[in-house]
Amino acid sequence: MFRDDNIKAIICAGGGYGTGRIAASIDYDLIKKHPKIFWGYSDITYLHTAIRQQTGLITFHGPMLASDIGKDDFHEHSKQAFNQLSQPTPMIYDHTYSELKVISKGDANGEIVGGNLSLIVNSLGGPYEIDTNGKLLFIEDVDEPPYRIDSFLSQLKHAGKLDDAAGIIVGDFNNAKPKKDRPSFTLEQVLNDYLSTLNKPVISGFKIGHCQPHYAIPLGVQANLSTEAKRLSIEPGVIGGSS
Repeated sequence: MFRDDNIKAIICAGGGYGTGRIAASIDYDLIKKHPKIFWGYSDITYLHTAIRQQTGLITFHGPMLASDIGKDDFHEHSKQAFNQLSQPTPMIYDHTYSELKVISKGDANGEIVGGNLSLIVNSLGGPYEIDTNGKLLFIEDVDEPPYRIDSFLSQLKHAGKLDDAAGIIVGDFNNAKPKKDRPSFTLEQVLNDYLSTLNKPVISGFKIGHCQPHYAIPLGVQANLSTEAKRLSIEPGVIGGSS
């Protein structure tokens, strides 16, 4: 599909698992020579990261065909997120979209990178390891209990990815509940333990991820994260209708 210049966008149908298995088989030079919109999330995070690391192209983290669009509860705001593909549109996400919480104060500019937290961690130590140096790291996940999120953030911390980042954008962690009858930290406690002392802007509560509405964002574009304004400002992901 990347080779066919008549195709202007690739919108993934769903996530699941296994993108790490195919990452080494992808022709990244071909993708770089035939740039186009690439859109998806969840397990697609591994491909977002690999494409970004190998080509420098912008991709889009947003709702998918079978996982979201084909369902009865697909939110009107999620539909509107596709409008950003037709014309260059700066995005501003503030408290009018959802309740945002400041975990660590600051103001930072940088490219947005990241996606699904477990897939980000899976990239560590390999040829497609995520680069967070000077970047705004976005994280989200689904159906992961707090102890698992704790282990993911611990690994990112030890790998230096949290310290390297200019700021952290915390998306939706849907169904991040402890297992029954087991003592556990809460999700909020885990996030605070790892992110509150970073001395850089960290804001949680963005409805980006496995949720409805699901606000789509471009990855690889410049953005500003400000805790004073409680706002994420994102530059357009397209120029004249193409990435």
